[in-house]
Amino acid sequence: MYNTNNSKPIIDWYNSNKRDLPWRNTKDPYKIWLSEIMLQQTQVKTVIPYYNRWIAQYPTLISVANSNIDQLLKSWEGLGYYKRCRNFHKACKIIYKSYNGIVPKDYHSLIKLPGLGDYSSSAIMSIAFNERYPAVDGNLNRVISRVLGIKNLTNHNKKRVKKFAGDIVQCTRPGDVNQALMDIGSLLCTPTKAECTKCPNQKICKASKSNNPLSYPNKIKKKPKPTVFMMAFCLMYNGKFAIQKRNKKNFLGYLWEFPSFESKSLDRLNENIIYSYFGRGVKLQKKIGTVKHTYSHFKTVVDLYLCSVNNKKININKIKWIENKEFSKYAFSKLNHKLLSLIRSKDV
Repeated sequence: MYNTNNSKPIIDWYNSNKRDLPWRNTKDPYKIWLSEIMLQQTQVKTVIPYYNRWIAQYPTLISVANSNIDQLLKSWEGLGYYKRCRNFHKACKIIYKSYNGIVPKDYHSLIKLPGLGDYSSSAIMSIAFNERYPAVDGNLNRVISRVLGIKNLTNHNKKRVKKFAGDIVQCTRPGDVNQALMDIGSLLCTPTKAECTKCPNQKICKASKSNNPLSYPNKIKKKPKPTVFMMAFCLMYNGKFAIQKRNKKNFLGYLWEFPSFESKSLDRLNENIIYSYFGRGVKLQKKIGTVKHTYSHFKTVVDLYLCSVNNKKININKIKWIENKEFSKYAFSKLNHKLLSLIRSKDV
């Protein structure tokens, strides 16, 4: 087992160097859970204002459970990875109904909730409840791989990392140990730098002793992102714009958008294609422009077209007609905000 006396330098470092983050000023498991969900694949500096606004609007788990998903998505708008918000809402409703609104102090109950995996459940257990669970995320994988001198994160080596993390939290402040290692991974032991002389792990770190710590672990080459071509439509009827809500089971479910369709390429649009999508009540006016956007797993290039509508009963599901001033009432993806900015820049 790891010598838990070595937890002391980590705790001492954390006491002097920990980041001042709003969710570290509470032991409320709801707030700690929220922060962990928001921080998934999102930078701390991006999360802080969203977290503060969310807590001001939804101060308790019950306030989330009693809100509708459209309200919550509007509050989440711009943070991305919207499935996190939908799962958080579902989980809060389950806790409200099955646990009287109290977050269960039990790992096995937590991990069954929508959107909670081993890392998030362990983080909540250690930080909110001071239970000895290792919370191994990308930062901890890197930091501990360097400590152990691991080059390749094979399944066997991932188990070694998890065991090391499990041993090191066998102390009186497991949550602080997890958060200290997160901070070390964010501040000192990043993918592109290793400030070994400032790190409390230096004496036991094999990567530091190698004089080439950045070579641990080997970086995984990312596959190039495919490009998806799309056509989007600014449909106008009596000065109003058509928007539609995405299917809840689809990517970006429940968000609103301009009607759009995937295309094989950005070939020139013609009226026959328009008719096949919307029926003959829609007439193509002009191309407004093109926007590009990158998601986590693919890129998209979108041509935006202005169309006039002579009959509101067009062939499209879940359509809603709104005025220009009403866009702020609905939650849109970043891509659709780019489309809206393009429309407004062209004085449509």
